[in-house]
Amino acid sequence: MDLADISRPVREDLAAVEEGLKSVGKVSSPGLSELLGYTLKGGGKRARPILALLCGRLCGAPGERVVPMAVAAELTHLATLVHDDTIDKSPVRWSRPTPNTLWGEEQAVLLGDYLFARAGELTASTDNLRVIKLLPETLMIITGGEIAQSRSAFQLDQTRAQYLQRVSSKTAALFTLATASGAILAGAREEWVQALSAYGHNFGIAFQIVDDILDFIGTEEEMGKPVGSDLAHGTLTLPAMLLMEQYPQDNPVTKLFRERGGAEYVRQAVELVRGSSIIDQCFDVAAEYRDQACLGLQGLPDNEYRQSLYDLADFIITRRK
Repeated sequence: MDLADISRPVREDLAAVEEGLKSVGKVSSPGLSELLGYTLKGGGKRARPILALLCGRLCGAPGERVVPMAVAAELTHLATLVHDDTIDKSPVRWSRPTPNTLWGEEQAVLLGDYLFARAGELTASTDNLRVIKLLPETLMIITGGEIAQSRSAFQLDQTRAQYLQRVSSKTAALFTLATASGAILAGAREEWVQALSAYGHNFGIAFQIVDDILDFIGTEEEMGKPVGSDLAHGTLTLPAMLLMEQYPQDNPVTKLFRERGGAEYVRQAVELVRGSSIIDQCFDVAAEYRDQACLGLQGLPDNEYRQSLYDLADFIITRRK
């Protein structure tokens, strides 16, 4: 089953999200219009809008009530990517130059700021104070995760608990925003809101673990960026941690971090991970979080939207970028 099949129950709502994203690019400033047009057409699977729409529909909300928040979730995601690429000086994403490569870091930072601002405006349009507060709370969590990642770059003394905390902050928080806001806007009972928040949290952790796996086993064509990019930037992910555990005395990750760089070390690490059981171990961890996400759905209405949430959780375990 592909993403189009999974999102079929909210297909019309998702079309409205796409129209909403297009409208974001319609501004009077030619320079800003160029940056927005380029960024909004970049790619992505729209996982966060899909989640917001599915959760809203599951809890009984009409699609139009959730669409502005679904757009806001995607704009927030895009803004974080723009800022991430600028911080990392990444030249490529989605197989094309990043905004910081084309227009420089200053304009890229301002572009990200604008996307955050538009997300806030859309969130405010819901007139739901709880949802309005949820966005800045999420941004504070994401920012804390980004700072933690920056400070831990090329640091070898990191634990799995620290890794999972970073993943929870940087990735899962935004998925939780999407699922929780959909339920809240539907006026769902509090136990449903909490169940869908937990779904988004566990879904997000599984999603990021698979992302980290793909950084080792994917191809540059599939991923739209060089293989081993996270490792090259000094980010210690689960596959690299397991590699260090299996080869404690001599491994390329330790050498890479101690020397704070080295393309050959990245290549060696990728080859070692691919030739070991590490990938299967990482998928097993991701599957545990997928299962936790789905477990919390059992007490929710049994309808096509809940089934899509089950299917989407399965999809992230088998996806390719």
